[in-house]
Amino acid sequence: MSSNKKRRPGLQEIANLVGISKMTVSRFLRDPKLVSESLQLQISSAIDKLGYIPNKAPDMLSNAKSHAIGVVFPSLTNQVFADILKGIEMVSDVQGYQTMITHTGYNADKEELRVRSLLSYNIDGLILTERIHNPATLKMIEISGVPVVEIMDSVSPCIDMAVGFDNFTATKNMIHRMINKGRRYIVYFSARQDQRSIIRQQGYEKAMQEAGLMPKTLATKEASSYDLGARFLHQILKEYPCVDGIFSTNDDLALGVLLECQRIGIEIPKQIAIVGFHGHKIGQYMNPKLASIHTPRIEMGKIATELLLKRINGENIAEKVIDLPVEYLDGESL
Repeated sequence: MSSNKKRRPGLQEIANLVGISKMTVSRFLRDPKLVSESLQLQISSAIDKLGYIPNKAPDMLSNAKSHAIGVVFPSLTNQVFADILKGIEMVSDVQGYQTMITHTGYNADKEELRVRSLLSYNIDGLILTERIHNPATLKMIEISGVPVVEIMDSVSPCIDMAVGFDNFTATKNMIHRMINKGRRYIVYFSARQDQRSIIRQQGYEKAMQEAGLMPKTLATKEASSYDLGARFLHQILKEYPCVDGIFSTNDDLALGVLLECQRIGIEIPKQIAIVGFHGHKIGQYMNPKLASIHTPRIEMGKIATELLLKRINGENIAEKVIDLPVEYLDGESL
């Protein structure tokens, strides 16, 4: 059976590198406390260096196809990733592939653990969401030889293949729409401080600078929520009472702002225009309808999985990076 999976380093290679017995490595992997502290450090650094991946699949299956793909999301509570998963499974189900889903909480160390675990089950390919990976994660992927598609971004450098949209340009264009409607004191609300939120912030700042306006951002590492949107609104009204436009890194924040404006009697869009990102259905059922940028999430999941399965089956990929268009929804809040 032909496969692009490579032979992975085993316990013997780790043992040789540290100059100990295979037995000692095995003890460490069972429970690191079973070996001395200095050995713990030496063994774990050898594991990182070699990109060792434990093998939870029987040896006879190690080089065979598992008909499973690993999907790593930063969050499972976010509607964005539920939509992407729907797209992934529309393709994987038809082609007889199982999805193994895990999440990282936007943390690169956690991603490393999750990828090691997925690869230990001998998956055939990986779909990743983030672009910033630990060196050990990249080493494991390289050693396993499994194909990888990264999603949500069509611009940032990728390991191999990518399917997404241009976060910078989409934001910049939407801020220009707000400016063209007469907004001058536009503020950017950012949560999580993940890579994509930062890229969107740069798009916002660029649009403001091009129009000779002052950018102002409120940012937190906290997860986005309606509650955070409401709190940010009160903070900005205190710090920057002239605010006449709010662009949020996602619809959750924007909806929190919109609902709080209504609660305290701020007229939308007359006093403040409100714009979100992703264009979830709920925003389109609000009164007023939320202005947002609709991202092609189901489509992204489908295309990413098609690419991955082609590569798993040894087909050539003509276009390795696919940039999907977004749609600008002016709604009634802009």
